[in-house]
Amino acid sequence: MNKLGSKYWTAFYTKPRNEKKVADRLSEQGLHIYCPTRTVIKQWSDRRKKVKEPVFTSYIFAEVDELERQEVLRDQGIVSSVFWLSKPVIIRDNEIQAIRAFLEDYPEAKAENLELKEGQRLEISEGPLKGEKGELIKRKGSKVILNILSLNYSLQAEISALKVQEV
Repeated sequence: MNKLGSKYWTAFYTKPRNEKKVADRLSEQGLHIYCPTRTVIKQWSDRRKKVKEPVFTSYIFAEVDELERQEVLRDQGIVSSVFWLSKPVIIRDNEIQAIRAFLEDYPEAKAENLELKEGQRLEISEGPLKGEKGELIKRKGSKVILNILSLNYSLQAEISALKVQEV
């Protein structure tokens, strides 16, 4: 853990649909808060509108020292700190800057937590095998190994998890 007075980036888990409100409220208190958003078009029965929604649902980031972290935890919209190895997670400044830069280049980007399980049927959404379906054999970090049955042969391919979707 950092010394009591040194600042570090950390993440907080918020109540559902409270990310932007919490970020605004804490920013008004003078805290350095980051709530990454993306632009989406929402369709209502009478109109379409561009709105900003959080990229990471139920999470905000804050650059705080330990006293400020405790202050953030007292906000009504905060559920808890995000922990790693029983300590509040510390996010490197360059990772926050990378998220900012990425969202500047891709303002409509979407973050998804892929809950893929062995045996699950997936379809490849990009690349030369686009449209092929297979069964998830194994997950290795950000890659998946699919068993693709085509022409009565088993072809195993290691593919980015971002290039597959559930069937």
